[in-house]
Amino acid sequence: MKSVQLLFIALFFIASKSHSQVHVDQIKHNSKDRYITTTIGYPVQGTYAPTGMKQPLTVLNPDGTGYIQAEDLSKQKINWGIECSEEGVPVFKEGFNSASYTFWYRPTDGNEWYYSQFSIHFTKKKMFLMGERVKEYVDFNVQ
Repeated sequence: MKSVQLLFIALFFIASKSHSQVHVDQIKHNSKDRYITTTIGYPVQGTYAPTGMKQPLTVLNPDGTGYIQAEDLSKQKINWGIECSEEGVPVFKEGFNSASYTFWYRPTDGNEWYYSQFSIHFTKKKMFLMGERVKEYVDFNVQ
C-alpha cells in the first residue's frame, strides 16, 4: 500500500514539474543579476524585418538562439531572452492596447549582454523589435 502511494506522489511531482516549468536563465549586466526567458505567452520567436522590407532580418528561435542581420546584411549569431522575474514572470509595462518588454541579447562570440525594446501591439497584431523590425502574429489567446 505504501509503495502505491509513493508511486502516485512521485508521478504527481514529475508531472507538475515537467508541465508547469518555464525555463529561466540568469544573466549579469553591469554587475547586476537579471533573469530572462523565451516564454511570455505570445509567439516571440520568428522572423522580424523592417516594415515593407525583406532584409535586414532578425531571427529568434524558440530555444533562445538566433541571429541579427546588420544593414550590410552580415549576420551575427545571438542568444536572446525577455526580461522576467526569477520565477519566470515577464516584466513589462502595459500601455493602451500594447505591452513593452526588455529584450536582452548577447552575440555568441561575446560575453556582454545588450538590451533593446520589444513591444506587442494587440489591436494591430504586430510585434516590434528594436523599434524598427516587425512581425505579425496570430493571437490564439482570444476568447
